[in-house]
Formats: sequence, C-alpha cells, structure tokens
Amino acid sequence: MNTVQIVEMAPRDGLQNESAVLTAEAKAELIERAVRAGTRRIEVTSFVNPHRVPQLADADELMSVLPRYDGVRYAGLVMNQRGLDRALAGGVDEIDVVVVATDTFCQRNQGMTTAEACATAATLVAEAKAAGIFTTITIGASFGCPFEGEVPLDRLGEVLRQVVAAGPDELALADTIGVAVPTDITERAALARSMAGQDLPLRLHLHDTRNTAAANAVAALAAGIITLDASIGGAGGCPFAPAATGNLATEDLLYLLRRMGWSTTVDLAETIASAGWLEKQLGKTLPSALLRAGSFP
Repeated sequence: MNTVQIVEMAPRDGLQNESAVLTAEAKAELIERAVRAGTRRIEVTSFVNPHRVPQLADADELMSVLPRYDGVRYAGLVMNQRGLDRALAGGVDEIDVVVVATDTFCQRNQGMTTAEACATAATLVAEAKAAGIFTTITIGASFGCPFEGEVPLDRLGEVLRQVVAAGPDELALADTIGVAVPTDITERAALARSMAGQDLPLRLHLHDTRNTAAANAVAALAAGIITLDASIGGAGGCPFAPAATGNLATEDLLYLLRRMGWSTTVDLAETIASAGWLEKQLGKTLPSALLRAGSFP
C-alpha cells in the first residue's frame, strides 16, 4: 500500500487568520492531539512580526511548553533573519521559508519583492542547514495571485529556478488562495519536477476556497507528490490575501486517501474528534465535511 505523508498545518496556518486567539496551552493541546492521532510533521507556529500576525505572537512561549516526542518533527515558518534566530532558539526541527511568486503579494506578505525573498530564502536555508535543521521553501501563490491574477508558467519557472538553486531539503507549491484545478496541479507539478530533478522532494499546500482541494490532492498523487499539507477542521487562511479561506481539512483528506487505498500514519477518528474540539475553541463552524457527515462505513 502506498503511503502519503501529511504535514499538519492547523497550529500555524489554521490559526493565523482566525479572530479567536488561542492560549499557548490550547495550542499545545491541539498539537498534542495531532501527535496522538499519529501525525509526524506539524507546522506549529510562525516566527514573524507579532503585530502582523497577533494570533501567533506567543511563538516563543509555545515552543517552551511543547512536549517532545520521538519521531515527531516541529516546523516553524520564518521569513527573515530575526525569525530564523527565534526558531533556532526555540528548538524547531524544521523551518519553512515562504517566497511568494508575485511581487505585489510578496510585498504585502513580507515587505519585499519576489527576487529579494528568493535571496533571503537562500541565506536562511544555508544558515538553517548549517545548524542541522531540515529546510523547506514554499512558493506561495504558485497557482494564482489575489492582486495580479494568473501567474504565468514562465514566472513560476523563474521563481523555481532561484528557489532550487538555494538548495532546500524540500520544495512546496502553495495554492494560497485556492484557485487551482487538477489540470493546474498536473502542469505545475511537472514544471517543478523538471526543474528540481528527481532527488528534491515535492510537497503541496492546498486551500479549499473554491471547493477544489480534494480534487487537487488526487491530481497531486497522480503527479507523484505524496507529501500534502492539511489542517484539522479545515481551519485557516492567509491574512494578507482577500478571501483566502480554509485549508484542506485533514480529516477530509484522510477519508479520501483511505477510500482510495492510500495509507497514512494518522488516525481518522482521532482527527475528527480534534476537529470538533477545535471548533469549540474557535467558537465557529469549521468547513470540515467529515465533522458534519462522519466517516463511512
């Protein structure tokens, strides 16, 4: 049976756009729930300016209270030297560096052009790898931009060229605003593979803004991408992109994979229970389908 690796995004991407701000203790419980369900890679927080993302302002405190488990890797999102220093001090196992594919969105997201973000990412990756930390570069808005519209293949290819040259351990394509359809996944995954070669692992970050994330996950599997991001309950979104709502719900993805004959390390029932818990913590209805309908049979 083929195995898919799920990177749990709820503690970071799931919470960064929510009006409710959870305590560090509640975030730690969310992470512990994911671990108990069998998740082995979790993006736990973002080491960015707390004034820009107040929901994650307690990143340093959270890292100090998180229990450690054998075989579980905690990742932190970083965008600059200050963020990397904080992430290393907090004891992350991985860093995820974002480069947005369009200049307008990149300026709004991290205050620099795409070219500047690529140069910054290269420096951060080199320093993190020297410290023995696994590195991912995520290309945000790989499939479309809320400000510039369509992202041409040539533009994505140029960003890919710079990102691959930075030498990360993993390369991720992000559908940040949820505009991709399966043919886009097929086309852009092929472009990424052609530029990254066979040895650099690919990963996909999907948003379900337009109800296409599950179909896109299937296209990713067909394209050979077996590391997928998801968020418990489908919580999340990008605070710097208008209407960039919810991630692909982890439990919805688990159900899809199981029915298709793919395996994961993550338990479906435990994840559905965690989605219900998170819904109560946030005080809102989450978009998860499995939370409403349950599993089958």
